[in-house]
Amino acid sequence: MRILSGVQPSGTLHLGNFYGAIDQHIQLQNTTGRPEDAFYFIANFHSLTTIHDAARLRDLTRDVALDYLALGLDPNKATFFRQSDVPEVCELTWLLSCCVGKGLLERAHSYKDKIARGIEPSMGLFNYPVLMAADILIYRSTVVPVGKDQQQHVEMAQDMAQSFNAAFGKEVFLRPEWRFSQAPTLLGIDGAKMSKSYNNTIPIFLPEGLTEKKIFRTYFAPIKTDSKTVEDPKDPQDTLMTLYRAIAPAEAAEFEPVYTRGGVGYGEIKQRICKAYIERFTPATERRARIAADPDYVEGVLEQGAKRAREVARQVMAEAREAAGIVVARATH
Repeated sequence: MRILSGVQPSGTLHLGNFYGAIDQHIQLQNTTGRPEDAFYFIANFHSLTTIHDAARLRDLTRDVALDYLALGLDPNKATFFRQSDVPEVCELTWLLSCCVGKGLLERAHSYKDKIARGIEPSMGLFNYPVLMAADILIYRSTVVPVGKDQQQHVEMAQDMAQSFNAAFGKEVFLRPEWRFSQAPTLLGIDGAKMSKSYNNTIPIFLPEGLTEKKIFRTYFAPIKTDSKTVEDPKDPQDTLMTLYRAIAPAEAAEFEPVYTRGGVGYGEIKQRICKAYIERFTPATERRARIAADPDYVEGVLEQGAKRAREVARQVMAEAREAAGIVVARATH
């Protein structure tokens, strides 16, 4: 089994990212325990579909590295690297694109969404599923932990692996399977899915210089609720209880009967969640500051991860070239 997943450096990571993906990645690395069994990459090529600011992309890429290391990614248990440090993935993208039908890409949810909204998508966005398939297939990944919104992309990778193997008559690529997180989808401050695009997120790391009172006023007091009074019974599956269970499951389990019975206002549970959030993420925030002070360590982790990942990618790419009849000079591979 080889696990693979990636995260785009497209903005500040938030609690939805943590409980939907990052927490699962950390748990899986501890399950496998070997860096050759868990590959996690920073998808900076993918970010070019939305970010055209070089300095910002470099900063965001480094931020993702700091975030993962601060949250518990262990380079002795997982291979952690930048997508752009393995250029073979772009070469494989071209080979796969020569075997995939245009109709498959036109059915991609992200592409259809842009068209429906009257936005002219770039070719990068149109070909996004091919690059994602290359990311998955070039490391012979068998398990891809993703959110349900990414299931289609894994299915497309399955299709492309089959199409390539059939086209060239050789079983070069394995069939990957998705693995969904068991964590529920977290809603943001406005009641919609927590997303950078909606500007409704709660950050993973405590913002520098904010007091507990300011953190509460900024991120927790504004969380949208219904008009129930203090005495009314509350829904244990609402935004607040779902968030509370994610951050502090034991505390939330103890509080839930009181919440559902009534006699507790929304202000009280918001205060509880804020306190639990600060307790849960203060240590990670402090670790992040220490790691950020040692840029050579961060770069060393990424370089070592890229070395491991590229060894696998070069081998797979050599097999793909041979199957397709692509000849390159020995000195170049």
